[in-house]
Amino acid sequence: MTAPQDSAASPFPCARFIKEIGRGPHGARALSADDTFELYRAMLDARVSDVELGAILIAYRLKGETADELAAMLAAAQASFEPVRVQDAAFRPVSIPSYNGARKQPNLVPLLALLLAREGVPVLVHGVARDPGRVTSAEIFSALSIASSTSHDAIEDTLAERRVAFAPIDALAPRLARLLALRGVLGVRNSTHTLVKILQPFAPTGLRLVNYTHPPYRDSLAQLFRDHPDAALGGALLARGTEGEAVADTRRQVQVDWLHDGVCDTLIEAERSSTDAEPVALPESRDAATTAAWTDAVLRGEIPVPDTLARQVETIVRIARIAP
Repeated sequence: MTAPQDSAASPFPCARFIKEIGRGPHGARALSADDTFELYRAMLDARVSDVELGAILIAYRLKGETADELAAMLAAAQASFEPVRVQDAAFRPVSIPSYNGARKQPNLVPLLALLLAREGVPVLVHGVARDPGRVTSAEIFSALSIASSTSHDAIEDTLAERRVAFAPIDALAPRLARLLALRGVLGVRNSTHTLVKILQPFAPTGLRLVNYTHPPYRDSLAQLFRDHPDAALGGALLARGTEGEAVADTRRQVQVDWLHDGVCDTLIEAERSSTDAEPVALPESRDAATTAAWTDAVLRGEIPVPDTLARQVETIVRIARIAP
């Protein structure tokens, strides 16, 4: 794969690629890694016409990305933004993607990030600022008086000062943000929604929390990190998400796998939820103000940390710790 080109380069014709990937879920063929890289790089550089771009996004929406295609897209995505640099002698930084928000369950991503930061772990939460019908991590952080970091320098400075920062994708990776925003035009998510959830934002690399909703997606992510060392750099903790967020489900213990160095280690086994278990104390409603007040009460020790979340924090701290 060649080095990125200037975004002012000439238009990028896509008909030959659309011909391969646009044949529907049963007739479509995967592109080579090099072709996928060149295509996605051109999309990021705004060198693809609107008509062709829409066709590509819908084609991949129907076909799905192979692990090889996803790795190539990720390589192009990584090259499109300046990585965040964190200097810490005790812990590797942790990345928590937050692009779904709360719909039915309260959004506990900010609590997870703040609990990790309290243990000394630098944590970057990145995502969208707003999502109609959902409560975003950005809104809860704001209610906790933690402002979004709206520039690259602000992200690094906030991590150095507070050990926790929220970065809108517009600030972290503007070219990815442009493709992500096309959901509002097309009405459906596209490949970029997958990529931002597996993005490695740090250099040197940090630990990523990666989640999935459907079991087949877990298999494709495991294959991606197992077969593509560059995509796996820094390692990832993979678990079933809570409404698409990479925070522990307070209702049940899900399996947590650590994908690193070409292997998959199961760190936490799944457990069946018990009907006899005491109900977990959670916010009375899922709005940002109520969730923030509840989060603050947990941090002050007035409300216990839910067991599954405490276990998630302990696991992340252990994996992120730099060996002496």
